[in-house]
Amino acid sequence: MTKSLFELFTRAGAEWVMLLLVGLSAASVTVILERALYFALRRRTSPDLLTLLMDGRLEEARARIEGRRGLEAEVARAALDAAGGGPAAVQEAVACTIADRRLGYERGLSFLGTLGNNAPFLGLFGTVVGIIRAFSDLAVGGPKGAGASAVMSGISEALVATAVGIFVAIPAVVAFNGFQRWLRTLVTRAEAIGHALASHLERDDVRAAARARLDHGRPARRPEPHESKGAA
Repeated sequence: MTKSLFELFTRAGAEWVMLLLVGLSAASVTVILERALYFALRRRTSPDLLTLLMDGRLEEARARIEGRRGLEAEVARAALDAAGGGPAAVQEAVACTIADRRLGYERGLSFLGTLGNNAPFLGLFGTVVGIIRAFSDLAVGGPKGAGASAVMSGISEALVATAVGIFVAIPAVVAFNGFQRWLRTLVTRAEAIGHALASHLERDDVRAAARARLDHGRPARRPEPHESKGAA
């Protein structure tokens, strides 16, 4: 079995590994560009949205996010829709919306992270295969000088695979870390929106006004028959 593997490596060489790395690099660039466009189209909403929510200007805040895309706008809409249920309902709506929309932002990031962590090892594997082939050529080579020259040339070519693996990994790692930081910033801002609206709803005057509106909408209580008789 060892001889079969040796013959397979000596025939294959490191070329197929470098071709695979080039293909993965193209896929990585495609994912990076797609994710950058996705995040850019969902930029930050109005910077004064938190102020509007904390001040209780809910209709003005709703108008600011009308037609906007992005995690902050979607969380703000869900929070405003749940405002009638109080602070607990707002926090629940915010958490559910973040958990649901976060999946769209994380799409493709696992590929970048996996590629960034493993591309150097794949390049190193190509280098090892190339060195095995180079020493195999040396073993079956001709004169001593020609054999040494051939093995040095083979090793230098094999080392290219390691360089290609590192070259492929660096952009993937940088993009993965950048998008993860971008997503954490968006989630933090979205959670701040929920806290701002909840803090407004927890104010005593707001709760009193909501209770008054609720009491005003209730029908008048009819007296029970035994209460009418007692009064008579």
